[in-house]
Amino acid sequence: MSNIISFPQRIRPLEEAGRIGILIDCFCNRRRTTEDVFWLKENAELLNLLETSKVTLNTSDLTHYQNFYDSLEHRLCFFPQYYRFILSLALDLEALGLGQGKSAKLCEWVVDHNLVGAELSDLQRAEAARLLKRGLGRAQRDDPTLVDRLHGFIDQSETFSIPNKKAAYELTHIVFYLSEYGRKDPGICRLVGAAGSQHGPSCRDLHCVTLCRPNTTVGLGGLGVRTAGRV
Repeated sequence: MSNIISFPQRIRPLEEAGRIGILIDCFCNRRRTTEDVFWLKENAELLNLLETSKVTLNTSDLTHYQNFYDSLEHRLCFFPQYYRFILSLALDLEALGLGQGKSAKLCEWVVDHNLVGAELSDLQRAEAARLLKRGLGRAQRDDPTLVDRLHGFIDQSETFSIPNKKAAYELTHIVFYLSEYGRKDPGICRLVGAAGSQHGPSCRDLHCVTLCRPNTTVGLGGLGVRTAGRV
């Protein structure tokens, strides 16, 4: 018992704000350069998480993005194909407290140059619509036909009855965009009948249908749920 092993004193964990500051520094400065499209993607995802989760940031944390923010106009003109990343970064930086006024002008430039018209995917059009709505507010009108197509995809429950990575990704992001990342009801709790008629039972009613009708697939929030019998 004479050999006593001593362990080093545990380092006190950083406060949340300190950890986030290190995370921002890592993604902004230490992984890729700002000219890399994957830098745009990674940092757009990070700032989107910070903005939607309403975390507390130190004022100094966002200064890592100051040079990028100052060059937003130039970057959008030079890389218009990445306009969704650039708009997302601009909107979230301003929402988090870095700068103001640029994002609306960038959105106007995107509309004037009809960049959304080059999108073939409804998912990308939905993302663009959400970003422009954030930047322009009431000045940006909704596209009801786009929303109908998105709901048509959601309501096709057979698509989700077997593993399908692409469909799952698209479903998840459609719900993100329709719900403003949890800020409003995306309106997907509806049951579509075989004849195409739509009804509006509550989520609880749909859940009861799922549990009480064995061996059926129903549109539970757009997800195909097959039941083997009463639970």
